[in-house]
Amino acid sequence: MLILGIESSCDDTSVALVDASTRGFKILAEKTASQIEIHKKYGGVVPEIAGRMHAEKILPLIEEAAAKQPKPDIIAVTSGPGLITGLMVGVEAAKTLSYLWNVPVVGVNHIEGHIHSVEIFNFQFSIFKIKYPAIALIASGGHTELILIKKRGQYKKIGATLDDAAGECFDKVAKLLGFDYPGGPKISKFAETGNPDAIKFPRPMLDKNNFDFSFAGLKTSALYWLRDHTVIARRSRSDDEAIQSSNDTGSPRRYAPRDDLSVNDFCASFEQAIIDVLVGKTLKAVEKYKPKTIILGGGVAANKKLRETLSSAIKQRSQISNLKYPISNYCMDNAAMIAVAGYYHAIKKGFTPWQKLKADPEWEIAH
Repeated sequence: MLILGIESSCDDTSVALVDASTRGFKILAEKTASQIEIHKKYGGVVPEIAGRMHAEKILPLIEEAAAKQPKPDIIAVTSGPGLITGLMVGVEAAKTLSYLWNVPVVGVNHIEGHIHSVEIFNFQFSIFKIKYPAIALIASGGHTELILIKKRGQYKKIGATLDDAAGECFDKVAKLLGFDYPGGPKISKFAETGNPDAIKFPRPMLDKNNFDFSFAGLKTSALYWLRDHTVIARRSRSDDEAIQSSNDTGSPRRYAPRDDLSVNDFCASFEQAIIDVLVGKTLKAVEKYKPKTIILGGGVAANKKLRETLSSAIKQRSQISNLKYPISNYCMDNAAMIAVAGYYHAIKKGFTPWQKLKADPEWEIAH
């Protein structure tokens, strides 16, 4: 079964053609257009600009991905959640193709795509299948959720952020440091050579008897610390790339005000606080529900230290060691994961007539 996946929920326009079957999933073609350079000057994604860029890129990408390939059997498109300006572009493109090609279409939840991103293995057939029940931690710029998956397609959201998402918190604090958008990866780069115990940042809601998250207080704590102290960028070979990517001139940069701490220490301490909360809440869910598979997905799942910390913690505290996370480039928004998730709807004939397909920016995967 050939599935054309379309993803346009935020600032990446992505199209992929995936060969999906009981053998697994193989990407035949994949094209993505990033908008990072455009939104960088604004310090974050501007929905109106994102929508215009999606409209400009979507058809050329589809033409490139579909070139010299057979007509797909199914079209899978992200219908929500996300930015309405982007979702509408992808959905309208899918509706048009469904009509012109006479091919059925599946509306896919963006979070469900991240869950199934662990089943993608570059351009080879992936034979990994999620074993259920499963627990999924989806952490990105727009979402931080813990989802119980009793069986494939049966989702129950057991925890979510009450305010900022983890990735959003990373990016906002990075902006305080003067890093360009998206700043989260730059914080992680500096953190590699910093002391995670240098600053005692709070771990919001970690001790609460639930699976919810809150990162607004941590962000505020970081803001106040930078207001009251000075950190100087400590130069090392591993920092050079991060500094240059932040448009630094190469000279030591004052970010705000304690000469005994470097920006590396600040970043390491801040990153550790977020990781401790994400890992702590996930472990609580694992201990309660005892899943067969633990999934880490979303853009924040690309964080190397988060992967290592969660993997180590699971091995120490649980008999379940089946932690799965995507290949790094598939942690980010991509059309391949939408095609994979769409496959599971297609085999159950879960199609939507193209006339009724709609974009829903508030679509909840489960309650």
